[in-house]
Amino acid sequence: MSAAIFNLLPNLQPFHHDTHYDNLFLNQQWVLVNGISKKKAIYVFKDKNTLQISENETTTETSWCIKSKNTFSILTEDGETTVKAYFKDLDVLILNRIQTDDCAIFINESSYSNTLNSIEDVQQFLHEKYKNKASNLIYVHEFYYIEQSKEFGPFTVEQLTNKVKSKTISPYCFVRDVNEYNYINRLRIKDLIKEL
Repeated sequence: MSAAIFNLLPNLQPFHHDTHYDNLFLNQQWVLVNGISKKKAIYVFKDKNTLQISENETTTETSWCIKSKNTFSILTEDGETTVKAYFKDLDVLILNRIQTDDCAIFINESSYSNTLNSIEDVQQFLHEKYKNKASNLIYVHEFYYIEQSKEFGPFTVEQLTNKVKSKTISPYCFVRDVNEYNYINRLRIKDLIKEL
């Protein structure tokens, strides 16, 4: 896979049989994001190397198999394709055609309360997913704050929020993540509170 794809989709985890196969991969409704504006395609990888592809109320059955580790062979009407499988979180699957930059991106519709029928639905899904994830990370993370040239902390966002509510500190104080060494990002307490 090219570095450009890893930059676009960082933190990809290679498919791992023991971790992903039964609970996250098999019998899930994987909606193909590529081309969803023209037609919706759902891929369901089943046991015994069966792959069901549903498009516009038409379902075709074909085959797939694991060649090695995270390398799959998939047979479609276009012929046999060899891909490497990666997960971006637990409900986003990336299939990268070997020795190319061609990727198919899938979202597990089974893990989403609504259906994915358009680019707008995909954007909404990703927005909700990553906004909630960011809020959860921010909520438990710790930050230092600076007030009148003195640094205090570390504190969680909840603790900082309580200090602001009790008027102990100003919401306009700059904060820095515990892993940062300066306040160059110009992030304020009010910015953290707004994200929760």
